Amino acid sequence: MRKLVLTLAALTMPLATGGCVKTVTSVVKAPFQAAGQVVDWTTTSQDEADRNYGRKMRKKEAREGRERREYEKQCRKHPDQCQQDQQGQPGQQGYDGYRAAND
Repeated sequence: MRKLVLTLAALTMPLATGGCVKTVTSVVKAPFQAAGQVVDWTTTSQDEADRNYGRKMRKKEAREGRERREYEKQCRKHPDQCQQDQQGQPGQQGYDGYRAAND
């Protein structure tokens, strides 16, 4: 009986220590994984930068479009206050509002 217990203990020992090794490995790796996560949070990838730039430019272009439409609307109501081009249309040089490309 004693021999059976010792044999079972010897066979189960690698299984028990395998869990310990796994735990030790995860404890040792934890600080490096945490540092890597912090770096990911603090840096911006090129894909994120491109996406953010595109979003910013679309907002600027939308603002410019709104202001140009308002300018043209005012020119239609009060044509004497707007500069006209050769065809009698409100000219681009007359608009001195926000321009997305210059920002």
